[in-house]
Formats: sequence, structure tokens, C-alpha cells
Amino acid sequence: MKQQAAASAETLALLKTLIAFPTVSRDSNLELIDYLREYLRPLDADCRLTYDRDRRKANLFATLGPRGEPGIVLSGHTDVVPVDGQDWATDPFVLTERDGKLYGRGTSDMKGFIACVLAVIPGVAKKGLRTPVHLAFSYDEEVGCLGVRGLLSDLQQAGIRPRSCIVGEPTEMRPVIAHKGKQSYRCTVRGLASHSAYAPFGVNAVEAAAEAVAFLKQMARRHRDRGPYDRGFDVAYTTVHTGVINGGTALNIVPHECVFDFEFRNLPGDDPQALLHEFEQHLRTMIEPEMQTVDPRSGFTLVKMSEMPALNTAPEAGITALAQELSGNGDIAKVSFGTEAAHFQVAGVPTIVCGPGSIREAHKPDEFVTLAQIVQCEDFLRRLGTRLVTGNP
Repeated sequence: MKQQAAASAETLALLKTLIAFPTVSRDSNLELIDYLREYLRPLDADCRLTYDRDRRKANLFATLGPRGEPGIVLSGHTDVVPVDGQDWATDPFVLTERDGKLYGRGTSDMKGFIACVLAVIPGVAKKGLRTPVHLAFSYDEEVGCLGVRGLLSDLQQAGIRPRSCIVGEPTEMRPVIAHKGKQSYRCTVRGLASHSAYAPFGVNAVEAAAEAVAFLKQMARRHRDRGPYDRGFDVAYTTVHTGVINGGTALNIVPHECVFDFEFRNLPGDDPQALLHEFEQHLRTMIEPEMQTVDPRSGFTLVKMSEMPALNTAPEAGITALAQELSGNGDIAKVSFGTEAAHFQVAGVPTIVCGPGSIREAHKPDEFVTLAQIVQCEDFLRRLGTRLVTGNP
């Protein structure tokens, strides 16, 4: 039996180091960014930092190879989701190897990819790059792709226009050319409090919210039953989801306020603004009029919480063909989860998603990436390196 190739010791050491930085989105990532910048310094990397408003977090954009020429971006986010309340068998911030799997928060999503990049690309750069490679490491992807927006704005202002981009989110090393968009909203319902014995003289914010949520559920069923569909996705239609609701203080008080959060995850061809307009029209014409006969000040307020455009790269695009060649996988896939890839695409950079690990292991206790996936990613990057050295990306 042919022995399977082993992941490099350098990649494993780097992943161990990266996992030890507890870069949960609510906390700073500056120690990790400083580590990455120092790691790249001996390679004559041109490093750019963009900070959040409080300067507690930063993006790192590094260029290796010729300056002033369009290169290929290898992109990954540095933040991870919390481990609070999760029952882990191991310390989530200590890399643990067992039965061909590497356990730790971020192993799959997505420090495994970053470790592979850091292990492979410096060796490639020392051979002499004819085509530059850009490394983009962002903050706050997990809470709405916040960091990458500042990174891309900075590149635009600096006149840096990459040729293409590979985002290393976990796809089991399958090239992903499309993912759904997402828009999330917070809806605040203003009612009028009263004693529950005199409920008709109040405006029940909880009941009005329930009517609104029920309409969102009708929208969800309609898309499930009538489409439009794209069978390339694992969930082939646009989804509508309400995830959080809070309201009321006591049973004998008509609640004066209720707040709920909802989202649309739309297919690339489905307009999320049309979905929002349909929902708002229902609120204004079917629910608010009855509320406002009691209190004209009652009603609904919608505030956008986050927005992520859909990714829709053409199957015949050059970056798609490159990813297929490098991965040795002629298949292409579409996924329901969102990534920073769509923001690169909106900025005019052709982008695909391809990285080690499975999204099904992300965000869970005992998150892991397999050693076999790490090996595949290393091979992918080495093949890319050969193209960058020969100037034939």
C-alpha cells in the first residue's frame, strides 16, 4: 500500500502557534498581526496595515515579489468564533493531533489555510517570483466581514489592483465559484403599554412582532416550495430566517417593545432588496394601520445589521480554471455560507474559494481539520508557487 504523504513539520508548527492566539472576534487580533508581520519581514515583504476605528484590530496586506504588478491574493481571516458554552474534549487554543485530525478553534475556519500559506509561500518567494503574491489577513470576518472592507478600500486608494484572489475558507479543497449573499436586520416594534385587563387600550408589541415573524416564515415557505432554485447549492433556494426575539416584561402588562433579528440568504440571482421591500410593505399596509388606530406613534423600525453580497464567479473564468488545475479537481461547487470572496469580487478582483477542512466542522466544539486536507492544501500552494516563479499564473 502506498504511504500517504505527511503534512510538513513547518505547517504543523505554524498552525500550533496560530491556534494559540485566541483571536475571538470580540477581542483584539493585534498580537497575531504583529507575529505575521515579523514572520514576513525577512522576505522583504511590503506590508500594509489597516485598523479598525479603535485601533484594537488590524488587517495585514503583504506583497512578495515584484512591486507595481498585479498579483494573486491568498486571503484568510484571523478571527475565530467563541468557545463559550461549548463542551470541548481538549483545550480549544492548544493544537491537538489525534487519529489523523488536528483539533483546535480555527483549525478548519480558517487558520489551517493561513498556516499552509505561511509554510509554503516563503520558500517559493526565495526562488524568485516573476508574478507577485499578495497575502491578505483580515479581522472580524465572523461578525459581518467588517475588516476586509477597510482593506479593499485602502488598496483602491493606493491604486493596487490584484489580478485574482483565492479565499481559503474550508471547502475540502474543492473550487467554489458561488455562494449566497446575506443581509441581516434588527426590527424594533414600538407598542403602547397598558394593564393586560385593558389590553384593547394598549398596542401589543410582542403580538405585532409575532405577525411580522409569521410573514417572514410565509416568505421562507414560498421560496422553499416555489423557488427560484439553483440546484448547484446544497440549499437550492433563498432562505429567510428569524434567529432572535425579545419582548415583554410581565404577563399582566401589554408589552410596549419587542425586538427581533432576521436574515435573508439569497441566491446570486435573487434580489435581497426586493425581499426587504416586500416585508416592509406588509408591515406598513397590513400590521401598522391597526396599531396606529390606538397609538399613532407605534410601529416598526428596521436597521441593517450586516450585509454580504453573493459570489458568482463564471465557470469559464481564468481563476476558476487555475483553481481546478491546482487542486486537481475538475468539479466546481456552490455553497450556502458566505465569505469575504464576494467583497473581492465587488472590488473587481476575480475570486474563488478553496481551502482545507469542512465547513461542517467550523464553529462547533472539537473543531478539526484532517492532516490529509493540510497535505492537499500544501500541494495546491506549491503548484501555485511554480506558476508564480515561472510567471505563468
